[in-house]
Amino acid sequence: MIRRIESPARDGKQLALPFVMPAATATALQPISVRIADAIRLTGIRRSKLYELIASGDLETIKIGRCTLVPVASLHALIERAREKRL
Repeated sequence: MIRRIESPARDGKQLALPFVMPAATATALQPISVRIADAIRLTGIRRSKLYELIASGDLETIKIGRCTLVPVASLHALIERAREKRL
């Protein structure tokens, strides 16, 4: 962030401040989808098992160009279904 102090605004008033996102909002942002590698890290499932779940339809994916994304909601649903089976 660069502030120019050499040339003050007219009448000594600053015209505008740079946009700064409040800290509470910045930390509250959560991803809505992740790449395959991140889905593996988040769940702890090995890569081949993740692809099996995708092929069987148990895990939703979205293709945007060459990028395959996994919705985080789909990962949460997968874990919840596994929890319910265990009980």
